[in-house]
Amino acid sequence: MGRNWAISIGVNQYDNLKALQYAKRDAQAIRDFCRQEANFERVYYFSDDSPQIEQDYGPPLRSQPTYGVLSRFLRVRFEQPFLQPGDNLWFFFAGHGRRYQDRDYLMPMDADPGNVEGTAIAIRDVSERLRRCGADNIILLLDACRNEGARDGQGIGIEAQPGVVSIFACSPDESSYEIEELQQGSFTYTLLQGFQIQGEGNCATVERLNQYLRYQVPTLNRHYNKPRQTPYTIAEPLAKQHLILLPKRATLGDVTALKNDALEAEAEQEFELAEHLWIRVLAVSPADRQAIRAIKRIARMSEFAAKSTKNRIEVFPSPSAPPHPTFEFEMITVNAQGQIRQRQNQQAEYRTEVLDQGVSLEVVLIPGDRFQMGASEGEGANSEHPKHLVTVPSFWMGKYPVTQGQWKVVATFPKVQCDLDPYPSKFKGNTRPVDSVTWYDAIEFCRRLSRKTGHKYRLPSEAEWEYACRAGTTTPFHFGETLTPDLANYNGDYSYGFGPKGKYRKWTTPVGGFKLANAFGLYDMHGNVWEWCLDHWHKSYQGAPSDGGEWVTAKRNLHRLLRGGSWNNNPDLCRSASRVRHVPDGCNSNIGLRVVSVSPSTFLGQS
Repeated sequence: MGRNWAISIGVNQYDNLKALQYAKRDAQAIRDFCRQEANFERVYYFSDDSPQIEQDYGPPLRSQPTYGVLSRFLRVRFEQPFLQPGDNLWFFFAGHGRRYQDRDYLMPMDADPGNVEGTAIAIRDVSERLRRCGADNIILLLDACRNEGARDGQGIGIEAQPGVVSIFACSPDESSYEIEELQQGSFTYTLLQGFQIQGEGNCATVERLNQYLRYQVPTLNRHYNKPRQTPYTIAEPLAKQHLILLPKRATLGDVTALKNDALEAEAEQEFELAEHLWIRVLAVSPADRQAIRAIKRIARMSEFAAKSTKNRIEVFPSPSAPPHPTFEFEMITVNAQGQIRQRQNQQAEYRTEVLDQGVSLEVVLIPGDRFQMGASEGEGANSEHPKHLVTVPSFWMGKYPVTQGQWKVVATFPKVQCDLDPYPSKFKGNTRPVDSVTWYDAIEFCRRLSRKTGHKYRLPSEAEWEYACRAGTTTPFHFGETLTPDLANYNGDYSYGFGPKGKYRKWTTPVGGFKLANAFGLYDMHGNVWEWCLDHWHKSYQGAPSDGGEWVTAKRNLHRLLRGGSWNNNPDLCRSASRVRHVPDGCNSNIGLRVVSVSPSTFLGQS
């Protein structure tokens, strides 16, 4: 079982900045949670009037959060490692933060806003020191963008900290607020509420905690008439989104996600990362035989790799596979009337498959997790029920529906089983989604693409499609409670819920034309064209698999599944949970496809 240490800092009284009311109380609450509920082995607590910190050797340490005290503590205590891989170190700070000359700073109680570099503590220096402790699970919890009245609009949170999970109380252009009725900051209050959740909806992992905070903090602020405040998380590397913060509350699905990451790291021969991931599995499940065998296997493979490298004479050094590139995108959330209530910049990993000169196909990494599949109570048709828990391993999915330009190129690749019409679409345009393709056409497209590139492509399972569309949301649309014609291409003569009516375009639009993605970085998941899935049609989810795979029967020529709605449908049919059937050899101008790949490691080095 991994060891847990924490540092909790809260500053109310500032010498040169506006005083805060509840930063000290927030730090106390985090300290008490770590000690009493999470059973942390050691918690260092710094506040305006906190008692001295007893040490195992030497005199007690001062605990007032001045620049001298904090900088010396970080320098001296973290000079030598005292924890091990699989251990956890949390760093909580409640107080003022500043962005100065492209660096993020925490402001101790004696910080001088006119001399930030000389009197404030750079977050980059904090993370560098913390990494020296030897633990590989470093968590920064930073409620350090308090409202000081006059602000320049640039808060902390822009810098990514290598090897660290950073959870910020608000976006860089926002402020973090204290709520008098609760006598706490809204971020810390919500954070502690999230830690209390039991069962499947718990916040035991970084990913689920991030999703919870992003929804609950803005909701809490609205309730107490505070401005918008949107927490967000930077997990570096991305695999740390599956890091388990609270092992005792983790589920089987959390462990499965960690195992998937570990197996992927092994496949990429990143043995050190793989070993750390398997150690995290053991922290949750100490007797997990798969993890025990894996650690032994990694030791053998590492030894073999070392011997092979030593015995091999190389003229040129072997290039290491580059990391997956990332792209940035904007994600929005709307209220029940379709009004935008939140904007957020996100990033996701992607890979590019070059098909021909000037034609490529981008796929986005979809992290695995568990989710509730199906419509909520009172929503949708009988075929969308019952709601059920599904575990979906990680995979790659097309950033957009397949375009006519991509289809035309792949149609020239060698035939596998059937002919493909290079120009099947009714609405012409290389950047428009391909339409008027059958299920058999879509399968042939994937087979040709796989054979030509050497990477396995296929249609998504129905579970994969809905999981990817929802991207952590539980609302009818990944945008929120309704849909508007400004967000997607559908029949705007109709509305959903309290949402507005609007433009009915009556044809497909270029993929990504709305420039708004879901939290995974996928575009056009609602409307434009229906997308084929692998599954056979079933009239309900009774007996549906829970592993995220396709649901097929022994019978042939059954109806297949379509997801996502189209340009010609009302918004109800464009919901995340909506599903319809169609004969596999049928097609029309509102049916297209999107591809997935289930082997992330095969894309290493393919940019």
